[in-house]
Amino acid sequence: MTPEALGILLQHLTTALSTAPDDVRRLFHGRGRRWEGLEQITADWLQGVLLVSLFREPAADELADLKAMLLALAKSPAWHQSKAHTLLLQHRYQLDSATEFLVGDEIEEWHITENGLRFKLDIGKKQNSGLFLDMRYGRRWVQQQASGKRVLNLFAYTCGFSVAAIAGGAEHVVNLDMARAALSRGRDNHRLNQHDLGKVSFLGHELFKSWGKVKKEGPYDLVIIDPPSFQKGSFALTRDYQKILRRLPELLSENGVVLACVNDPAIGPDFLIAGMAQEAPSLRFEQRLENPPEFADVSSDSGLKALVFVQG
Repeated sequence: MTPEALGILLQHLTTALSTAPDDVRRLFHGRGRRWEGLEQITADWLQGVLLVSLFREPAADELADLKAMLLALAKSPAWHQSKAHTLLLQHRYQLDSATEFLVGDEIEEWHITENGLRFKLDIGKKQNSGLFLDMRYGRRWVQQQASGKRVLNLFAYTCGFSVAAIAGGAEHVVNLDMARAALSRGRDNHRLNQHDLGKVSFLGHELFKSWGKVKKEGPYDLVIIDPPSFQKGSFALTRDYQKILRRLPELLSENGVVLACVNDPAIGPDFLIAGMAQEAPSLRFEQRLENPPEFADVSSDSGLKALVFVQG
C-alpha cells in the first residue's frame, strides 16, 4: 500500500461516509482489483461500525500508515456526519482473524438491517460477522420468490436466506448446517424479525450423511445451495458440489427452482451450468443474478456466482 494507494482509499471512504447508507453496505471492495495496491483490503459499513479487513499481511510501515490514515478518518467531518462510533481493523490473513478496535469500545452484540430485515452480528469476534454482504441481491430475490413455497436452505450458516424466505411468505424453510452455533444464531435472526419459528426447521447435520432427513422434509419448491469453497473434513467445492446436484431432482417439486451459488474467484459460472447439465439434466439454466454494484470486479466471472435453475 503506497501513499498514493492509501490516498485513494481515504478518498473513497470519506465520500462514502459523507452519504452513509441506511443499511449495511460494502463501502470499498479492493478485492475487485480495480485499484492497484489495494487488492487485499475491504471496508464494510455496519450502521455505525466501520469494519476494515486486510486479507494479506502488509509490511510494518504500510500497516502503520494504514492505521494512521484510519485514525485521521475517524476525526474527519465525514466520520462525524455518518454518526459512526466504532472503527475496526481485522487481520484476515492471521489464523484467528484478529481484530483491533481502533476507535470505540468492544461490542457484545450488534443488530443491523438489510432490506427491512434485522440480523444479529458478531463484531470483532470471528472471521465472519454473520452476514455476507455480497449476497444481498440473492436474499432479496429469495424474498420475492418465496411466497407459499417449501424451501430447503443448504449450508444455511446464520439463516439469512431463511429469514428472507419467511419474510416473503414461505410456507416452511428447512435449514441445514453442520455448525449448530450458526443455526442458533439463525434462530436469533428469525426472532429479531418476529417470525413464527413453527415454520422453520434447523438440522445441525453434515449434509452427505443426512440425505434421508433432508428428503423426508420435502419435496421442496425452492432449494438454495450456498456452500463454502472448502470446509475441512466435510466439503470441497470442486469435489463435492456434483454430489449435491445429482440429488436435486429427487428433492424438488414438479416445477421446483434451485439457486446455486459459488463464491470462489477461480471458478466461473460454467462450473455450475455444465455440472447441472451433467448431473441433473432435468434442470435448465434460467438466469444469473446480478451482484450488488459495490462488489464490482475486473472480471465478472471472479465475483459471486448466483445462478437460477428451473425443473422441467
